[in-house]
Amino acid sequence: MPQELSVSYQAVKTKVHRLMDAVVEGAKSEGDIGECIARWWCLVQPADRAVAKKYLQTVLERSNATLQAIAATLPDLEGYEARDVAPADLAGARPSNGSATRV
Repeated sequence: MPQELSVSYQAVKTKVHRLMDAVVEGAKSEGDIGECIARWWCLVQPADRAVAKKYLQTVLERSNATLQAIAATLPDLEGYEARDVAPADLAGARPSNGSATRV
C-alpha cells in the first residue's frame, strides 16, 4: 500500500526548501533533485495531485521571485563583485523554460 503524503502548503514548502538546502550544501545534484521530485510526485495520491501541483507551483514561483530579488540587489551592494560567468554547478539556476511546471 502506498505511503500517504501530506499535500499541505507547508509540507510542500518544506520539501522544496530542504531540496534547495541540499543543493546549496552540495549534498545533491540537479539530477538528484529531479529524481527526488519524481519519487515524491509518485507518492502523492492522484486525487491530491491538483492541490499538490498548485502548491508546488506557488512555492517555486515565490522562491524564484526571492532569488531574483536577491540577485538584482547584489550589484548595488558596496563591496560586492559580481561574476561574469556563473559556476558550472549552477547550471540548474538558469531561467526556467517551463520545465519546472511539468510536475
